Formats: sequence, structure tokens, C-alpha cells
Amino acid sequence: MTTPSATRAISGGTTTKAVLFHELGGPEVLRVEDVPLVGPGPGEVAVRVEAVGLNRAEALFRSGTYYYQPTLPGSRLGYEAAGVVEAVGEGVSAFAPGDAVMAAANFDFGVHGVYGERVVLPQESVVRGPDGADAVTAAAMWLTYSTAYGGMVETGGLAPGDHVVITSASSGVGTAAIQTALRVGAVPIAVTRGEAKRAGLLDLGAEHVITTDSQDLVKEVKRITGGQGARLAFDAVGGPRFAALGDALTPGGTTVIYGTLDRQPAQLSLNWPLTVHAYSNGALSRQEGFRRRAGAFIGSGLASGALKPVIAETFDGLERITDAHRLMESNSHLGKIVVRV
Repeated sequence: MTTPSATRAISGGTTTKAVLFHELGGPEVLRVEDVPLVGPGPGEVAVRVEAVGLNRAEALFRSGTYYYQPTLPGSRLGYEAAGVVEAVGEGVSAFAPGDAVMAAANFDFGVHGVYGERVVLPQESVVRGPDGADAVTAAAMWLTYSTAYGGMVETGGLAPGDHVVITSASSGVGTAAIQTALRVGAVPIAVTRGEAKRAGLLDLGAEHVITTDSQDLVKEVKRITGGQGARLAFDAVGGPRFAALGDALTPGGTTVIYGTLDRQPAQLSLNWPLTVHAYSNGALSRQEGFRRRAGAFIGSGLASGALKPVIAETFDGLERITDAHRLMESNSHLGKIVVRV
């Protein structure tokens, strides 16, 4: 058994680089700065980060429109990273130096944000990386696929043969949701705003694509389902258009809302009976059982080829984080944006 002093040792100087921001705003407020390099305390794991995956929540947090606020100045940022364990604190037995791991995205990222060279996380905020996955792939896996699995399968009860309407289908979670639905045996109906991403979504495996700039969502879903309506809707947007998703469901259907990209109040469909779940992947990922089940689903799916993250673009170096955020906010990409550290 190793001693606490041995497990806490980290080499490489007294500081490490991390992305911080000191004021709310656009991508330009992000700064790469030196921060103290500390070892893990009891129940903590020190990780050398190899790649980080970007998520829309981070742009909202940076601009002050997320559901909780950063503590300024000097807020950290970032939910998703892949790397290697460098050291563990007292009481940690599930991980050891050299283990490939991912951040579980179940923390306040103003405090534990993983945009950095080295981070220290609570052990319950670390999961094992999929066998054989490189860092870029692993950095694009956990949050997107655990959200799709947790939201659609565990919360929404998605089953073989079900039609599921997936909004923001070109996003990281959206592309993961299409693959997850296909793996379950369900029928994914991808929703996007314009025609530019239709071909890419069809290539990814979407059975149908609806473009809301030119098509009526409810009419198209009813047509696709032979007038029955879909059994499930998986939504990242909310706002006034949320009612249309409920209208597009079969009576007794379910909507799972996991994001609020439209900050206006969400309107509820009167197509009752209707079940609405407000889904929090962070809350579910704090449960050890869910982390185990989601990890098994992701790992086996990656090994079989059923799950394969769509990487929109990879940037090299933390100094490219501003460029990566600009691309994310352009909404011109399909899939996940990753930054190699």
C-alpha cells in the first residue's frame, strides 16, 4: 500500500497553465495563465490533461447566462477532458497513476474547470477512459454520450421501434443522440434549422431530418409516423417552440429537456397526457451506479463501432481556446470541437 505522501507527489514545477476568465463576455475574455500546481487531497485525483472537449454550457457560463454564475475574477472553465492520472490522494483506491480517465462533468466548473494542463478532481468526478480510445476521442465521449444515454434511455425510456425527435441534432450531444437511438433500435428524427446540415445528419444515420426554417415540425413528425406522433422528444432548446415538440408526440408521449438554448420561458403543449422531464446530467452523474452503467454503454458501443464521436475540428494548444469558442458560437460545425493540450 502506498503512503499518502507518495500518492500525492506531482513532478513538473510549482505552476501549471489553465484557462481563466475575469469578466463576463465573448470568447475574447478567455486567458491562459499560470496557476499553482497542487497535489490531490484526500479523496482527490490529479490528472494530466491531454485533450478537452467543448460544450455549449461553457459558452453560456462564460457569458453569464448559464443556470449558475461564475465567481469572478479568476473563474475556471470546462466540463470535459481526457487525460492520465498522475497522483491520487489518501483514500482513493479506484484509480492509480497511469490510468486513462475522463472528467465526469458533475462539478461546478467555475471551481474544477478542466481547461488546463493539470487538474485535481474529486474521485467521484473521474471515470475510466474507454479501452483503446485516444485522447481526442475520449474527450468527445463522456458528456455527450452519457447525456444522450441518461436522457433518452434511462430517463425517457427509449425502446426499440420508438420514434425520437432530436433537436439541435448537429451538436455534440445531438450527434451522440442519433447514434444512441440507433444502437437502442429506435428511429431518430433529427431537427436542425436549415438545409446546410441535412446531408451530414443523414450520413450520420438519422432516419429523417426536419429543417425548421422551411418545414413544419409537427406536420413532418406526424407524416413520418403515419399520423401517430413520436414517442419521445429530446430537446436542448426549450423556449416558446417547446410546445411544438409536445404537439408532435403521440398521446402519453414524453419530452426530455436537457438544455435551454432559448432563454425565453418554455411553453407547454396541451397534447395531454404528456410527461415532461427536466434532465440534469450533472446530477445523475453524481450517482456511482449511473457512472458505471453509462461507462459500460459508452465503452461497449465504442468497441463495437456503434458509437463513434463526430469531431468537427481539433485545435492544438490551450492558446487556441478562443478560436475554438468562436467556432462553437458560429453554429457552423457538425459534432464536437476538441482542443489538444
